Amino acid sequence: MDIRLPESGPAGPFLGAAELFETEHDLGLPVHVRVRDDPDERTWAGHYDDRHVLNISRQAATSAMARELALHELSHMARYEERHPSHHQSTREAIYLALAGKRVESRKLSHVYQLANHMKDIYADDITLSLAPGEKLVTFLESRLAVAVADRPPAVPTGWRLASSNADPEITAVNAAFALALVERHGLIEDDHRLYDLAHAAADDAPEVEIEQFIDAFGSLDDDPSKSEYRKALVDVTQAYVGDGVQAD
Repeated sequence: MDIRLPESGPAGPFLGAAELFETEHDLGLPVHVRVRDDPDERTWAGHYDDRHVLNISRQAATSAMARELALHELSHMARYEERHPSHHQSTREAIYLALAGKRVESRKLSHVYQLANHMKDIYADDITLSLAPGEKLVTFLESRLAVAVADRPPAVPTGWRLASSNADPEITAVNAAFALALVERHGLIEDDHRLYDLAHAAADDAPEVEIEQFIDAFGSLDDDPSKSEYRKALVDVTQAYVGDGVQAD
């Protein structure tokens, strides 16, 4: 795999992630790492005709999770190159199909994009967690969810999106469902883990969100869906979150 490191910034986490990734996978396009000084920048992968770009804040690149974050983004790149439906389905198209003829508040519309990102993350982390142990990820998810439930801004912006800027109770409950779905999908925690307590607290703060419905929706995603199957899953999750909405005039 061809990984291009920045002139300044740590190299170890990215080389370590690439070494793990290459034990089972490869990428056809080179990966350009961009370490950004803005601490509010989350970690994300950009895809172009001739390269992928791994964008990461300097704060995240020097954190204890740096290697895992880099591996997570390499997994997104792998899903993109294999043309997995989760990484090529238009979220806007799914929203149109799910909410045609309805008016929905902009807050909830913005949250739908986070739901779509969670679904992408599930598929990326099916790769990530096949390559690296999940203990650090569980601790990380627990910490991030605790921050969101406490209604404080997130400490370190990252690729796993578990807190909005104002910790909206509804999306926090869905984020909790994503965290549980991910760890249950890979058998990473026991029934008495603190994540369950945090998820219950998040659910109590948003009684209108049926958290078990979203745990099942995220956790039961088919490993290899067709385009139409994935589109339906995204439409169903969108409708479940937005609800009936208001009929447009």
